[in-house]
Amino acid sequence: MPLLVSNLYIVVGDEPFLLRHGQNFHPFVVRAAENVQQALVHAKLSGKMKVLVPCTADTFQNASILPSKASFRSDVNKTMADLLSFLANSSSPFMVELDPFLSFQHNKNMSLDYYLFQLMSHPVKDGQNKYDNYVDASIDALVTSLTKAGFSDMDIIVGRAGWPTDGAVNATPAIAQSFMTGLVNHLGKKSGTPLRPKVPPIEMYLFSLLDEDQRSIASGGYERHHGIFTFDGQAKYYANIGQGPKSLKNAPAVNYLPSKWCVLDNNKDLSNVSSSFSSACSKGDCTSLLPGGSCSGLAWPGNVSYAFNNYYQQHDQSEDSCYFNGLGLITTVDPSVDNCLFPLAIRTSAATSLHLTLPVLLLLVLWFLHCLYIVW
Repeated sequence: MPLLVSNLYIVVGDEPFLLRHGQNFHPFVVRAAENVQQALVHAKLSGKMKVLVPCTADTFQNASILPSKASFRSDVNKTMADLLSFLANSSSPFMVELDPFLSFQHNKNMSLDYYLFQLMSHPVKDGQNKYDNYVDASIDALVTSLTKAGFSDMDIIVGRAGWPTDGAVNATPAIAQSFMTGLVNHLGKKSGTPLRPKVPPIEMYLFSLLDEDQRSIASGGYERHHGIFTFDGQAKYYANIGQGPKSLKNAPAVNYLPSKWCVLDNNKDLSNVSSSFSSACSKGDCTSLLPGGSCSGLAWPGNVSYAFNNYYQQHDQSEDSCYFNGLGLITTVDPSVDNCLFPLAIRTSAATSLHLTLPVLLLLVLWFLHCLYIVW
């Protein structure tokens, strides 16, 4: 069957109520959403498109893990009341973005099985309700918060749910596959949650299609590694996203730059190598070197070479991007070790870069949707 889009949404803001943002965006969020809504009304599109504001799970606080104890944070109460009224008046759902990996890191007393939809011998009990997975508990924490705010019947969309594959301990393709398999199977049951039985969120978006090596790492280096596919469109693991038991299709005929890498020249004076290493990481992406990452096992000087190469590839393999005060050396011997891959940049017609340019992203998304159309 062809891929169909049932609803169209315009998302305003990027997690504006995130706790670390403070109240920086509170005065602007609802007014911005209202302006967009007015534009849709004037264009006679308000019946076809809905305006949403993505809210992270920390928008509603919970002193325990029990959904019945949740409520919206006191510092967002006023703005949240205005937002909920706006959503209700425009018949728009509430969008929540879940980060199960971040929750797992913060809740050391919860087992990994709870986050991977594995059967638990001792599920979390909340009154008469039982929770054996993080997703259901998080949705019901939101339902409780909405109910306490006077909007018990508001529809819910989950704007993101995924598991990273690199950049931290327990961020691996194998665990990500377990999470994604458990999530897809759970959604397939359409069982809803204890507070909303048989009424699952109206939509849930898997996070994410591709890695994003320019994404903020304020929450952790793993944030850049949520992709089911690598930056160049290669599947990291199996996930049933519509193709059934078939493996995901890799992007075909990827046009990489020449097989050249930038590494540390051990024959040079290395007394100032630490500053060059720090510079390369601050301008490139060294998250795979973090504890638990796929390249965390690299000892010196391998970790320096990884940083040098990442910067070199992001700058289109230009010769001067492998200088590093004379410490860089261009080689044609692949320095990758086991699961630690030293990437090559991909070539595009407009620009050549390791990180995703808009044309590359659009091409990969179109290719991905084409694959879904074929297998469905």
